[in-house]
Amino acid sequence: MDRVALDLGIIQIYWYSIFIFLSLLLGGWLFAQETKKNNLPEEHLVNLFFYAVIIGILGARLYYVLFNINYYLANPLEIIAVWNGGLAIHGGIIAAALFIIYYCKKYNLNFLKLLDIIVVSLIIGQAIGRWGNFFNSEAYGPATNLTTLKNLKIPTFIINGMFILGKYHHPTFYYESLACFVGFCVLLILRKFYKNLKVGQLTSIYLIWYGIVRFFIESLRTDSLMLGPIKIAQIISLIFILAGIFLIIFTLKQKNNLYSKQKLIRKKESSKL
Repeated sequence: MDRVALDLGIIQIYWYSIFIFLSLLLGGWLFAQETKKNNLPEEHLVNLFFYAVIIGILGARLYYVLFNINYYLANPLEIIAVWNGGLAIHGGIIAAALFIIYYCKKYNLNFLKLLDIIVVSLIIGQAIGRWGNFFNSEAYGPATNLTTLKNLKIPTFIINGMFILGKYHHPTFYYESLACFVGFCVLLILRKFYKNLKVGQLTSIYLIWYGIVRFFIESLRTDSLMLGPIKIAQIISLIFILAGIFLIIFTLKQKNNLYSKQKLIRKKESSKL
């Protein structure tokens, strides 16, 4: 599998970078459309998206580097080589969430309603971004055989791309991408058509859905980030599931907390970021 999409001599453009860009482009467009419906000023829209993306990418890279610290201490220049892969989504989510908490507190924004908007954009971004792993020949599962992959109705070009080091492998990136796309459709339908949706429920569904998906996908992956004998992504996934369950119980207990009636901006801001 050729990782380079376009070789311009001095500059090489990698498929991984292209899919990360596409995920940001679509996710950002969806975020912009929904925040405009909620009368979020353009200044907030741009600041939130720009800073959250930058901080999220830095967090995703730092998280990955920390769990591969011995390699990066021996190869420090590789720390900046993000085009080779190595962005851990959990690290990006945690870093971006911390920034969003700060931003909402500073500008009196409704944190949970903002998260409800963001998770819809986030999960479709994850679905697209996973394809960068395909071209980097990473995030795959255990060895299998051609017949099994064909029986799973996996497209031929993916099967061919999963022939790595002389063996066929389960395309766990593909499984996760499909699951994220299904999750995106569910969230989008609920946001558009469910009239009794409460603030925070989209976020809780995202946490539970992606937590379950990633927990089981991670059990198949052969390149997991480890904390001793434990796959760290499975621990974070369990935390996501528990947080989602807690949040959905919390929202069900709230009265007059309908999504459509809650304002994104609680009061007029007085300063700029």
